[in-house]
Amino acid sequence: MRTVEWHDSRVRMIDQRRLPHALVIVEYDDYRDVTAAIRDMVVRGAPAIGATGAFALALAAQQSAAARRDDLLADLRAAADVIRDARPTASNLAWAVDRLLRKADATPGDADALRATLLAEAQAIADADVAINRRMGANGAALVPDGATILHHCNTGALAAVDYGTALGVVRAAHEQGNNIRVLVDETRPRLQGAKLTAWELRELGVPQTVIADNAAGHFLHAGAVNLVLVGADRIAANGDTANKIGTYNLAVVAKENGVPFYVVAPTSTVDLACPSGAAIPIEERDAREVTHIGSEQVTPDGVAVANPAFDVTPARYITAIVTEQGVVYPPYEASLRRAVARAQHEFE
Repeated sequence: MRTVEWHDSRVRMIDQRRLPHALVIVEYDDYRDVTAAIRDMVVRGAPAIGATGAFALALAAQQSAAARRDDLLADLRAAADVIRDARPTASNLAWAVDRLLRKADATPGDADALRATLLAEAQAIADADVAINRRMGANGAALVPDGATILHHCNTGALAAVDYGTALGVVRAAHEQGNNIRVLVDETRPRLQGAKLTAWELRELGVPQTVIADNAAGHFLHAGAVNLVLVGADRIAANGDTANKIGTYNLAVVAKENGVPFYVVAPTSTVDLACPSGAAIPIEERDAREVTHIGSEQVTPDGVAVANPAFDVTPARYITAIVTEQGVVYPPYEASLRRAVARAQHEFE
């Protein structure tokens, strides 16, 4: 199944908190519960939460008792505010919700016609995500030398998207082309998305892998054991600065120091041209328990102060290129990202 999908008037998704030990499917019939699932990381990954946010707004339209078009639009705007706030850093969530609101404003007809249109638009976002990821995979696979060892951070596979994946989609495409690749998988503290989710996905795909502690990455880069680094993105500013899972910035700096190419893989929907630089990207602060505990076991003394930013920002100067569905984008990013986004918008129109 897909990571998230519409099924029998409900939003159905894989509960990623239960992996790798159990594959559990959950369903929601209230948009507020879908929003909570985004916030609580039942579903995660920028493209996946974008599609989930779209389905959540379509579900809000179904839930609304409004009989008049204007009343339904008012209900949708209120629901959109709730959904957007679930994860503030990833641009795909707001992008998807705002796309549905624009579609609603432009759709003629009564409230029921509006409901049908919103569901169709949410489904179109989900379907397009799969096609976009496959295109990115093909674009990025051309950058992967045969027999390469790839260092990967967090999880960017099918679980982080509707299907196929972004940075892991490149790995998947290279593997499907017969490239004899190997992946070094950062565990990705504090939630261990690499050790839990990426390792699980690569095992299912049959891709050779080695899980490493986050603080071992520098050792392998310095030793010449890594040919390239692949990461995803939660928001890309107009100048190419990129927000991604905490720890990405460290990798980019050490990769640059050791002459290893550092590639970001993300759809153009992740590019926020209204955000001038990484300094303007909001960074989500998550629950201290993610740091103080591993599972149910507390690993810190009682009462210690904890900082737990979920993301960091990698300045554009450390990024070799950005792989999108519109091709591989190189510096200067101010111009090349705008061209890629314009091509995507033209294709959509």
